Amino acid sequence: MAIFTSRKARHPLLDKKKVVPIDLILGKDYRMLIVTGPNTGGKTVSLKTVGLFTLMGQAGLHIPAFDHSELAIFDDVFADIGDEQSIEQSLSTFSSHMTNIVRILNAADAKTLVLFDELCAGTDPTEGAALAIAILKTLLNRHVTTMATTHYSELKVFALTTDQVCNACCEFDVATLSPTYRLLIGIPGKSNAFAISGKLGLPAHIIEEAKKNIDVQEQNFEELIADLETSRATIEKEQEELSAYKAQVESLKKRLEEKHDNIAKQKERILNEANEKAQNILQDAKDYADHTIRTMNKLSKSGGVDMKALEQERSRVRDKLNQSNNRKKAAPAAQKAKVYAASDFKQGDSVHVRSLDLKGTVVSQPNSKGELSIQMGILKSRIHFSDLEPIDEEVINTPMINKTGSGKIKMNKAAHVNTSINLIGETVDEAMIDLDKYLDDAYLAHIPNVTIIHGRGTGALRKAVHEKLRKSKYVKSYRLGTFGEGETGVTIVEFK
Repeated sequence: MAIFTSRKARHPLLDKKKVVPIDLILGKDYRMLIVTGPNTGGKTVSLKTVGLFTLMGQAGLHIPAFDHSELAIFDDVFADIGDEQSIEQSLSTFSSHMTNIVRILNAADAKTLVLFDELCAGTDPTEGAALAIAILKTLLNRHVTTMATTHYSELKVFALTTDQVCNACCEFDVATLSPTYRLLIGIPGKSNAFAISGKLGLPAHIIEEAKKNIDVQEQNFEELIADLETSRATIEKEQEELSAYKAQVESLKKRLEEKHDNIAKQKERILNEANEKAQNILQDAKDYADHTIRTMNKLSKSGGVDMKALEQERSRVRDKLNQSNNRKKAAPAAQKAKVYAASDFKQGDSVHVRSLDLKGTVVSQPNSKGELSIQMGILKSRIHFSDLEPIDEEVINTPMINKTGSGKIKMNKAAHVNTSINLIGETVDEAMIDLDKYLDDAYLAHIPNVTIIHGRGTGALRKAVHEKLRKSKYVKSYRLGTFGEGETGVTIVEFK
């Protein structure tokens, strides 16, 4: 099947500043195109554009159209185009057109392009429409590529119900009584005779009387076409809005990518500057150290150490260190969060869960995925080691200790006492030693309640733990865990 495709095609003989470009496809999914619409709407211009483009292409001429336009090669191009705007049509005019049509039918084949303007017009509309359909069916059976313009509604129905035939229309703006000259593929057009007549001043009662003379089925069909036109206009408007939104999104995406690139460049520049400054500081420190060593060596070789000169050198070193510390305080650098390995965490360690901003205790070794069981109060969850950081020891204040000096004490375990202790895997004797120390630290740190993890097992460890708690002077009460707390594998302790 020969394919004709034009994108933003302009009739070569019309003013390029005024002509409206059209998009037209013929011969891809259909071989016959029926163009309908009002008079002066651009149907004939579209028809002639196809014929002229085909002949120009086969003559080796450039065509006024956008990229990706495609021209078909035909052995013959036949056209029956006449001026149907005159009121002087008569049988002689119809006969003249029919003579051309007969000549075309005798010669047309699959390698022929046929163009009809107002096919079978100038005679009785019913007979003319029936004759036009018969002619088009004949050409369709011969696989002839055909384009025809018409006002007959029967031909619109023929295009809708016949394979390889497609409707098209030239758009018309009823509000302004002016054509837009846009060619719309796939949609039948209306003649808009009633709307044009009403806009031009024809009384409404005459128009209503005329509508009564139209067959109900024909009127419904015209109303359906009008609805299609409204839907098409709405869809086109929405597509334009979507295109605008898409362009806006692309613009934002481009700006974001540029911003990301700028940040990456700034980051690289800052790192380079920091490395350069660090190198300068190290070199400065090395040079000063070398100078100090040389000075000390000279003093030693001079036959004795000059204490005054030595003290001056020490003062200069001290001043240099003070200057370095002052610079670090004046320009603090953003510290990157330290990355820990799974091996950095052991059972019983206190950790901070970054994503939850909670403190917890490690109760298991990491699995193959790098996940550890973390006890956070009554909540126990598996957390990846990359989301954890160890909690350092700190100085604490406590009213339970007699204050000395500043009233502060530093404690290795009580500073950050875990809210739980894991005794699983220990003997009873080992567990009791660890538990005794843990209860002292927890009570000293003013933790209201803690969790002792002893597991289920044979129950010997649990029994020893409960015996220890019963005798402890710190413990107010204790109980086995409930669902979600560890149940019988843990004991919850409340201090006095």
